[in-house]
Amino acid sequence: MTQPANTAVVGLQWGDEGKGKIVDLLTAKHDAIVRYNGGANAGHTIVIGDQKYALHLIPSGILTPGKICIIGNGVVVDPEKLLDEIRTLRERGVEIGEKLRISSRAHVVMPYHKEHDAALENMLARAVSAGGRDHSIGTTKRGIGPCYADKIHRSTAVRVGDLLRTEHLRRKLETICAIRTVELKALGVEAEPLDAASLTERYAAIGQTLAPHITDTTYLLHELIRDGRSILFEGANACLLDIDHGTYPYVTSSNCSTLGIPAGTGLPGTHINRVLGIMKAYSTRVGAGPFPTELDNEIGEQIRQRGREFGTTTGRPRRCGWLDIVAVRYSAMICGATAIACMLLDVLSGLDELKLCTRYRLPDGTETDRFTPDAEALSEVEPIYETLPGWSEDLTGLTERSELPAAAQNYLDRIESLVGVPIEIVSIGPERTQTLMASEVTVGG
Repeated sequence: MTQPANTAVVGLQWGDEGKGKIVDLLTAKHDAIVRYNGGANAGHTIVIGDQKYALHLIPSGILTPGKICIIGNGVVVDPEKLLDEIRTLRERGVEIGEKLRISSRAHVVMPYHKEHDAALENMLARAVSAGGRDHSIGTTKRGIGPCYADKIHRSTAVRVGDLLRTEHLRRKLETICAIRTVELKALGVEAEPLDAASLTERYAAIGQTLAPHITDTTYLLHELIRDGRSILFEGANACLLDIDHGTYPYVTSSNCSTLGIPAGTGLPGTHINRVLGIMKAYSTRVGAGPFPTELDNEIGEQIRQRGREFGTTTGRPRRCGWLDIVAVRYSAMICGATAIACMLLDVLSGLDELKLCTRYRLPDGTETDRFTPDAEALSEVEPIYETLPGWSEDLTGLTERSELPAAAQNYLDRIESLVGVPIEIVSIGPERTQTLMASEVTVGG
């Protein structure tokens, strides 16, 4: 039997690259779309005509009729946020029905996880070091890290399947609430002791509402593979935020590179035929952490405003800077990227010149073309730039890549040469139609 074409879509920077749009475009060529990591801290924005959709937990394929959308075991699910998302989509005419499947093994983000997340961040922010720098990570305070921590602790974890067994859930929460009450008090949270009975009633009811969607998604995915169906893996966050391979400790709490797919779905990596790395035509970052090419100036602000660089999930303004080729090349290597989608190229229109960071200068004066995923070491490097001419033309109305201005073509060609991976897709606006494809690439059904 011929193996179906399974594609992974993964961010090659610090997130917010525009993965949602690409997943939406590629959905027509796949039968199932699966999220394998992260939680409601992720935000994928899709624009269809005059309609804008912000998705956080549900795979972006939900907007295409007839597709199976799977939340895998590697995701941490805030069930109340999930219900809100389902309700909002239904109110806007999007059919959910049996399309949505949730792993019974996915872990549940509880209210005390969010309290713990916020309290710890606040405490770390106050613990200013002698150098004047606080130690907070800059999390979204959505409880993602504490939920993953409970997953590792095991005895204090709640999984989606537990929501369907009321007495089992009650026994678990009685133990968990006793422990969490003490911990939250130690973190300075002034609140009443956690009420296991109230939480059990609340989350058992949620479990009953979600019950038609809950299943063993690992078996479901293997059945789809056996039936010759194709799968699209939708990564949340991005490679430079990967817990093992990102700029530690300023990372998220999951494996958001393609290396997280096997663990987060139960499918071996051998089933992935194509890896599409998503990158912006420039760099952005949200929250704390090193950012060698950051532009804390008028150009950075121009990019922020033109690119609408404000978080889908938090609304926080994103830090903006020149494209860091060293970082993108590293992520492409880690993720095994076979092709690249370059997003938001239109944002750079109007800049007289553009810069690409091709190497780093180290504190001892030597140069390197290697990225370091250690935050302390990365904070000490100095970017070495290559300067290219900019362009003034508006790109948003173009329909073919060959119509791009010569300077824009040159910019893309240089990125391909430096990263060593072909750019097959170029986005020149937020809508589906504002996408330029290489001649051999198709996304239609």
